[in-house]
Amino acid sequence: MGNILTKRLYRMRSHLTQTQFIAYGFMLIIAVGTGLLMLPVSSRSGEAGSLLNCLFTATSASCVTGLVVYDTWSHWSLFGQLVILTMIQIGGLGFITIGVFLSIVLRRRIGLKERGLMQESVNTLQIGGVVRLAKKIIIGTALIEGTGAVILAIRFIPEYGLLRGIYYGVFHSVSAFCNAGFDLMGWQAPFNSLVGYYNDWTVNLVVMALVITGGIGFVVWDDVSRNRLHVCKYRLHTKLVLLTTFVLVFGSGFLFYLFERENLLVGMDPGGQILTSLFSSVTARTAGFNTVDTAALTDSSKLLTIILMFIGGSPGSTAGGVKTTTMVVLYLYLWSTIRRTYGVNAFGRRLEEDTIKHASAIFMINLTLALAGSLFLMATQKLEMTDVFFETFSAIGTVGMTTGITRALSPASRLVIIFLMYCGRVGSLSFALSFTQNKRVARVKQPMERITIG
Repeated sequence: MGNILTKRLYRMRSHLTQTQFIAYGFMLIIAVGTGLLMLPVSSRSGEAGSLLNCLFTATSASCVTGLVVYDTWSHWSLFGQLVILTMIQIGGLGFITIGVFLSIVLRRRIGLKERGLMQESVNTLQIGGVVRLAKKIIIGTALIEGTGAVILAIRFIPEYGLLRGIYYGVFHSVSAFCNAGFDLMGWQAPFNSLVGYYNDWTVNLVVMALVITGGIGFVVWDDVSRNRLHVCKYRLHTKLVLLTTFVLVFGSGFLFYLFERENLLVGMDPGGQILTSLFSSVTARTAGFNTVDTAALTDSSKLLTIILMFIGGSPGSTAGGVKTTTMVVLYLYLWSTIRRTYGVNAFGRRLEEDTIKHASAIFMINLTLALAGSLFLMATQKLEMTDVFFETFSAIGTVGMTTGITRALSPASRLVIIFLMYCGRVGSLSFALSFTQNKRVARVKQPMERITIG
């Protein structure tokens, strides 16, 4: 199966742009995953799954989202779970990164086109050094996921036994690092996620660490590993990502505490309240796990979660969303406009004009897709507006959190969510650019005329 997939992707590469190749490559991976999940061996009952539900699951896994119509533990067999885990890993790292690494291992020549694809896939700033970055990504991922798996396995083995404890440790480590949100805790109660571990320091801290590490981006990894603690030598991108991540994690955690202290946090000890607040802050930015009942959140917490889901992680990471740097650039541009200063500046550097245009395009496309999807769901089904917004923003942000309406969606609504998850993983702008292969350059510019704004 892997050989066939590689050959088909190789044939596609010769006549497609980089964005088209990545977009169609993900489609092919989803199609293969759907076919495998439809096999009778993939379900515990031994019955072949329906096309739509298997497509939904394959898209959710490949796009590292976590929205599910079946509980992962109770519905899928070990084979089915391993198929899902494989798609999560491929979706998290990106098939381009894995392909480049395999080429390195097999000592195959890596041409300029492959390097360009790698640059596009991980959003690195320059094409030079992408092969070295691919090695670092794979080795770093193995070390981080391995460490997380060992710690979680040590925690789970006394509870589940040796083999099951190790398997649970590996599955949840990969799922957390890839910001996927799939879990195997359905044996306690279907769709239970990590609710049974809301006050468990080991599980909470390890999962949060994996989510944050996977969500800050591979370019940031590379920069930090080369410059260590010499913060002044970090790239502007790294500084913005780290600062924004810190503010979002702890600022949002504090807000969750304020919003839920008289609701879901009632009756918890102080440690449980701190863990729950921080975990809710971290997981909302595309991880998809939950340690409390999401449907029982206050309206203010739901709105905060929607905002965090829309922002997501950082570029070139396993996370989705419009990305932290997109929001930072837009707010810096707003601040510059209010102050009437020339250019957008941060940490003694000025941003390129194209960066601002790019950020604006991503923001508007994602917002438009999420709102259009919400309107469709509300027009075709009788669902609460808050629940619908929660679902669509979760899909476009590849988060996987839900208030529980996923299983109640009609076939048409599920197709909409599938499309949103796909756009969220490939990148809404990349998906749009895949239809515009050639840039049109006007030989003659049209007359300029002013319009009123604001």
